[in-house]
Amino acid sequence: AKGKFERTKPHVNIGTIGHVDHGKTSLTAAITKYFGEYKRYDQIDAAPEEKARGITISTAHVEYETANRHYAHVDCPGHADYVKNMITGAAQMDGAILVVSAADGPMPQTREHILLARQVGVPSIVVFLNKVDQVDDAELLELVELEVRELLTKNEFPGDDIPIVKGSALAALEDSNKTIGEDAIRELMAQVDAYIPTPVRPLDKPFLMPIEDV
Repeated sequence: AKGKFERTKPHVNIGTIGHVDHGKTSLTAAITKYFGEYKRYDQIDAAPEEKARGITISTAHVEYETANRHYAHVDCPGHADYVKNMITGAAQMDGAILVVSAADGPMPQTREHILLARQVGVPSIVVFLNKVDQVDDAELLELVELEVRELLTKNEFPGDDIPIVKGSALAALEDSNKTIGEDAIRELMAQVDAYIPTPVRPLDKPFLMPIEDV
């Protein structure tokens, strides 16, 4: 992570998890637009093969901050072939934003990522129900939310209590609808600030740094 590090605020490691094409990278870009140094979608998915295929393969890192905290954000790949890379990212997280497409509902990698988050010890999850502009039926939206909550509960997360924010990352990036765009992104980060606890760092213990590949 590059740039100036604001040491006066608590530091939290966070990340986006979820099924391929549900909007994890678009959401990451939208958050940086309002809370950091704006990085476009294609700057986050930087590798040539990622651009060519339109999917995230390796974990990408960005930084941003709210009024209360400094965040280091890992955008995890949702594609089944790159689950090892997702685990590498998730193992470093103090909390996660689970991105679910409202049009699709929970999909295979949604389930897999929730399970992996539980297994590697991600303590808290906040949900962003993305692409809500693609769903006209309010009842259908409620059903998707219910399905997500049940899935979280099944994997020993407090599904009934977890904040779910509805919006559209694309609307935020394109400034096409403030309510489901910018307002939803700001609401999401307010929920992340409030719901994901500030981690206690064991500063008296030996230095530990995860290395993925040599």
